[in-house]
Amino acid sequence: MNRNDKQFIAQKIRAQYMEKQVSELDELRALDTKVKKPANIFGYVFGILSAIVMGAGMSLTMTELGENLGIGNPMVLGITVGIVGMVMAIVNYPIYKIILNSRREQYADEILALSEKIMNK
Repeated sequence: MNRNDKQFIAQKIRAQYMEKQVSELDELRALDTKVKKPANIFGYVFGILSAIVMGAGMSLTMTELGENLGIGNPMVLGITVGIVGMVMAIVNYPIYKIILNSRREQYADEILALSEKIMNK
């Protein structure tokens, strides 16, 4: 192993023990994530729930599940549950946008100030 290889390995190990300095760009990325993460989590979870509800309605309508559960007329209940699932899926995006826009307004001044500081360096 030559001298350059030894120095490279030593620097790599040393970097693991040095205090990590957070740059302004890292702070800006963290703020951006802080803005988007709650809206994304809501969108995914609510979308999954709406798909499950809509699927349950489809199952009641198209299979014998309702009859096996003792539901007298599963077609009406299945269509109702399916429509509720569809409505949930339709309102998912507008609610996501409302959450995202409110978070953007909340953090806009901080993000704009930090990005202006980075761009003017």
